[in-house]
Amino acid sequence: MSKIFVDACFGKETPYTPVWMMRQAGRYLPEYMKVRAEAGSFLNLCHDPKKACEVTIQPLDIVGVDAAILFSDILVIPHEMGMDLEFIKGEGPVFHKPIKDEADIDALLGGEEAADKLTYVYDTIKLLKQELPEDKALIGFTGAPWTLATYMIEGKGTKTYNLCKKLIYSNPELMHKLLAKVTQVVKHYMEKQILAGADVVQIFDSWAAALEKQAYFEFSWKYMVEIAEYLKEKYPHIPVIMFPKGIGQYLDDIYGNFDVFGVDWSTPMALAKEKLGDKYVLQGNMEPCRLYSKEKTTACVEKIQEVMGGKRHIFNLGHGILPDVPVENAKHFVDECHRVSKAK
Repeated sequence: MSKIFVDACFGKETPYTPVWMMRQAGRYLPEYMKVRAEAGSFLNLCHDPKKACEVTIQPLDIVGVDAAILFSDILVIPHEMGMDLEFIKGEGPVFHKPIKDEADIDALLGGEEAADKLTYVYDTIKLLKQELPEDKALIGFTGAPWTLATYMIEGKGTKTYNLCKKLIYSNPELMHKLLAKVTQVVKHYMEKQILAGADVVQIFDSWAAALEKQAYFEFSWKYMVEIAEYLKEKYPHIPVIMFPKGIGQYLDDIYGNFDVFGVDWSTPMALAKEKLGDKYVLQGNMEPCRLYSKEKTTACVEKIQEVMGGKRHIFNLGHGILPDVPVENAKHFVDECHRVSKAK
């Protein structure tokens, strides 16, 4: 049975435009909070394939999205490379011993050895393939090497990125060494997700906007493309989605062998269509805070549909859904995406 979401990723005609939401398995759902409480901690939940499978499927049943995205976290990669990770309430993820020098990079596990330690992720995917309806696609994912490296160097989320940027401009060779090592792990990690059953994979570059143009293409996009091209060469039937957040002003220089470009909410959809719509299927891009108003949600969905015309497009938010969004509003967004695109 063909999956509408996979067909849409390849730009094929579909009966309607599919929709999913970044962070769709998460804190806005009371059902998720119940399972999270049972797990005891966020990392415990990531490490428990049965519970991770349950929360991955919840948005399909409750909100009606067209694809499931694997429940996990981008930081399981550096964690299994040997970094001590803790999720602290009110502070978020923290690495207690961030990367400071070449010896720290050399001490990290690399390549397939690190990817082999992420068995709980592959086990979750295998379970999901048994549980998911046949017509629903499963999206695997990873953080981009640059986004992962920012956490590894800064030790936690940052607004200034001063430690990573200091490394980029004062010792670029060392930054490239870290990025290359992370890239090799990510290639194997994505490949193992595909072999476990992922139908589509997405590479998230959450901190793309932290870099000026030249630095972005040298220290981030280049590595994302390396991963995408490695996967497309071996698994051409698996769509690859790229989501670099906040680089609308760099669209003229986007290149690479991948299928879908995720458009964030700060980039006008019409601009993305003009620059990239012939080369890639576009995904996005409603401002997530519009979900607080059903009226504003409908207006935005109708506008995006008007721009894209139901062709070479996947509906999504322009970043993740926020924890205090009412579930009925998320459902309204999905219903509206289906309504306007079925009428095309």
